[in-house]
Amino acid sequence: MYNDTNHPKILIVEDDVHINNIIYDVLRKEKFQCTQAYSGSEGIMNVTHHEYQLIILDLMLPGFSGEDFMHRLRIELSSDTPVIVLSAKDKLDNKLNLFKLGAADYVTKPFEVEELLARVNVHVKRTSRTDSATRYRHKNLLLDSGTMNASVNQADLKLTRQEYKILELLLKNPTRVFTKQDLYELAWEDIYIGEDKTITVHISNIRNKIKRVDEEAYIDTIWGIGFRLAP
Repeated sequence: MYNDTNHPKILIVEDDVHINNIIYDVLRKEKFQCTQAYSGSEGIMNVTHHEYQLIILDLMLPGFSGEDFMHRLRIELSSDTPVIVLSAKDKLDNKLNLFKLGAADYVTKPFEVEELLARVNVHVKRTSRTDSATRYRHKNLLLDSGTMNASVNQADLKLTRQEYKILELLLKNPTRVFTKQDLYELAWEDIYIGEDKTITVHISNIRNKIKRVDEEAYIDTIWGIGFRLAP
């Protein structure tokens, strides 16, 4: 199961508007969330500020090439997001070079949308299996339970242990409203004795750390009851 409160997100980096729109329409019909970019620089800007489960990348781009995009993605951003490359270049050397740069797949233009969709589904499922054990995503927030690390727009939130546990509880149960007692007993693994300020302060700290890198709301206060993940 894919631990995401939204549908998987895919970035399409293709300067041909017609092809970009065709891919977008096909993927949207399959319930994927898609972002369209029309240059290498625009694509990198999106990756810098958002988390994606898959990138579809054309090689011949204005600004800088698909190869440059791959280098920046893997080396400068240290991103392991799988990339499906689209290119009219069908020589083996070109394909091998892209695989060395970290491409997950290679589709030669012109292509059938059914083939591209099949490849997209394979890579999204593969990413889902990897993520399901340790990662939880919501909006631009990524939680890694293996490392107990939380980031928004790839910026480390530097949460304390209890702050992390509170946020993890909310992401694992996106529709549940937690009382202060719930959060205290689950995050601290201790008996709640009515210390309201402890939870309130920790929630405030989490919100402030997120607000430094994202204006989106991530935690809702349900007055008189408690807290839940903001939809």
